[in-house]
Amino acid sequence: MTSTLHDCESRYGAITRFLHWGMAVLLGWQFVTILAHELLQESALDKFAWGTHKANGLLLMVLVTVRILWALYSHSQRPASVSVLARLGHLALYGLMFVIPFVALLRQYGSGREFVAFGMSLMPGFSGEKIEWMMAPANLLHGSLGWLLLVLVIGHAAMAFIHRGQGGEDVLARMIGR
Repeated sequence: MTSTLHDCESRYGAITRFLHWGMAVLLGWQFVTILAHELLQESALDKFAWGTHKANGLLLMVLVTVRILWALYSHSQRPASVSVLARLGHLALYGLMFVIPFVALLRQYGSGREFVAFGMSLMPGFSGEKIEWMMAPANLLHGSLGWLLLVLVIGHAAMAFIHRGQGGEDVLARMIGR
């Protein structure tokens, strides 16, 4: 009998499912924070939500790192990818979920501003000139890559339902745990 914690050929285990759905909720919240910031500037929702954006981004970066390590550890036991495109899509999702907060952390440090997350000072600020080369990647890419991630997430969810509806392999059931 196999453990329900671990992945197997026919479904993902509880650890993978927890990481997947937990990160889905946190990513959803990231998009709520940016939409509130863009559409409801200076509102109570904007002030509350935007105050969580950086810490949540850091948490997502940590979780995607854990998720990648877990996927590598359980690689031989996981369900097979349904296609090369699905595999490439997943790699793009993982890459963006790591790169987006990484460039934001570079910008944070390069700006000289302290980074406080979850009540802890994780990156001290500094006085003096900003480090422009550290800020440039996020200034150029952070927002655009974030919107690209949203498009890929929507595509990811849509493809799960399309696969389910076409009578092929029910990939959604593998992640729900049935």
